[in-house]
Order: sequence, then structure tokens, then C-alpha cells
Amino acid sequence: MSTKTVRVLVLVCSTRPGALGPAVGTWLTDAIAPRAGELDVELVPVTLGDLGLPFLDEEEHASSGVYAHEHTRRWSALVDAADGFIVVTPEYNYGMPATLKNALDYLSREWAWKPIGFVSYGNTSAGTRSVQHAKQVVTTLRLVPLGRTVALRISEAVEDGQVRPSAALTRAAVGVLDELVRVAHALRPMREAARPGLSPGPLPGSYLRPLTPEDAPEVTVLQRCCWVDEALANETLAIPALHESPEQTGEWLQTWHAVGLWRDGRLLGMVRGRRVDSDWHVGRLAVVPDLRGQGLGRWLLRTAEAAAEPDCRRIVLHTGVRSRQNIALYQGEGYRSASLTVDDGTVRLTKDAIA
Repeated sequence: MSTKTVRVLVLVCSTRPGALGPAVGTWLTDAIAPRAGELDVELVPVTLGDLGLPFLDEEEHASSGVYAHEHTRRWSALVDAADGFIVVTPEYNYGMPATLKNALDYLSREWAWKPIGFVSYGNTSAGTRSVQHAKQVVTTLRLVPLGRTVALRISEAVEDGQVRPSAALTRAAVGVLDELVRVAHALRPMREAARPGLSPGPLPGSYLRPLTPEDAPEVTVLQRCCWVDEALANETLAIPALHESPEQTGEWLQTWHAVGLWRDGRLLGMVRGRRVDSDWHVGRLAVVPDLRGQGLGRWLLRTAEAAAEPDCRRIVLHTGVRSRQNIALYQGEGYRSASLTVDDGTVRLTKDAIA
């Protein structure tokens, strides 16, 4: 399971003056907040009426991602940043509110591969026909509707404009959140692979993207996995990558140009680089043990070299003095030994940067 926080939009759909929706939304958020804290979930309440979305007024199709209006861009940013949604919806004439359909139609890519749960309310059907109507639409947008729902029959669940406290309803609401979080984690690799701006990697289905402090847990695990061999080869545990905490890893991820090779949510390899005077320093080149020998290290090294700033004169890297496989790789890529740093047992290798 991913270590990243799950961001869930609690979307209240009714915009009718005096509507019950805001009270249901408040009840829902309060009911699931304790469980959200346990699951590291950020709940973001959003009321459609507060967004100021007119009936769809964008000239370009939503799939283009070209938005002319600021209200669309704000809505896009909210949805894009979310990992899942819980929709609080009434039922109008056997269907979902026009406001919900309109909000869905505004966007396309931003919805893809995210779970969506429903809390409905109404009279005879408790809003369940609205949910069935909405599920037909959301699957077209590659949203994944949950099996669990909460359905409130107003005559039984509401008193004086508020949802009547009920242990059974609270359990049902928590059940929706639990299922949403599991599905959100499972779908995260698909969401990430669909993000714009990713570079294809050397393996089928793999891709390269910048690493950020949010990736610190995965980077920490990769480092500890990969630098055990270095420790054995050099007969020392005094290797920084073996001892860094996720917090320390996150700190250097803020200052280095670091990239990771990913596939299906798994970090396969990484490398980092940064400028020091007129040199471009490369480090933390790592590939998961089960995929070594397939050229990934060489590919990542060349990726790091290509990121060097244009006026850098040399590429510089370090490795353990007894790390024969590493040294052979670097020498095969044109590096030459520059000096031995006796105090930490590493060798410094350099090569001229290509203008």
C-alpha cells in the first residue's frame, strides 16, 4: 500500500436554497473524521454552489484540457489534486441533480482512475436512483464507483433539519471511506501513469518522473535495499544512504535534481544530480536488485548526464573504492578515476561534459 496521504473531496451537490445537502455533508464529515485520521486521509469538503460553475461554457472539449475560464481552472485544480470522491446527492425526478452532471462534464483527465462513493438522501428510494443514474456517467469518465453506499430516507434519518445520530449510519459511512481508501491506493499507479509530462522508460510500461519529498519513503526503501551490496563490498556500514531517515531523504530531495524510474507504482531505480561550481555531480544511482543486468543503471546514468546544465564542464561522481561493478560501469561510460578519498573509502571519477 502507498505511504502517501489520500485526499478525498466530500462533494455536496444540491444548490437549492434551504437544501438538506449541507447538513448531510456536515454529518458525513464528522462521522468519518476519526477514521480518516487513522487512515491518513485528508477530507476536503466542497459545495458545488460555492464553486460558481455556470452551465458548461467551455468551447473546447474537456478531453483537450484547454480551459478558457478561471472557474474551470479552479475546478480542475481541485479535482486533479484529489485521490477520490464521496458525493452527497439528492434525487431529483429519478436522477442526479443537474449541478452534479454539469460539474462532471466540465472535466475529463482529472477524474480518471479515482474511486467515487455516494451518500444519497431522499424520500421513497432514499436517493438510490440518483446514485444509479450517476454511476452510468462516472464510469465513462474512468471513475471507479464503489459498491458500498449510504442511503438516507429523510423521514427516518432526519430530524429538525439535521441527520439523527445513528451508530448504524456511522458504520455505513466509515465502510464507504474504508473501501474508497483501499481502491484509491490500488488505482494510484494508474493515476500516476496517466499524468501529463512523463517520459517513457526503457522497460514496457515504465516511465520517468521527477522525485519529490512525497516520494521519500519509497526512496528510503530503495536506498537501503541497494546499498547493502556496497556495504558488503567495501566492508563498512558507514554509508549515508543506509542510515538516512525518510525525513532526511525528503530534505535532499528538495535540493537535488532527482528522477525515478517507475512501473505499476513501484520505484525501480533512481539517480540524482546537481551543480557544484562548474561541475555536475551525479549520485545515488540505484536499481532494484531483481532488475539489475538489464541496462537500467546505464540508462539512468545517461539520463542524469543529459540533465547537466549547459555550461557545466565536467560530470563528477563517487563510489566505493572496492565497488568493482560500479567502477567498471562508469569506466565503460567514459569516466576516469580522479582521486581516492582515503577518509571515507570512495573513489572520485570524472568525465568531460558534452556541450
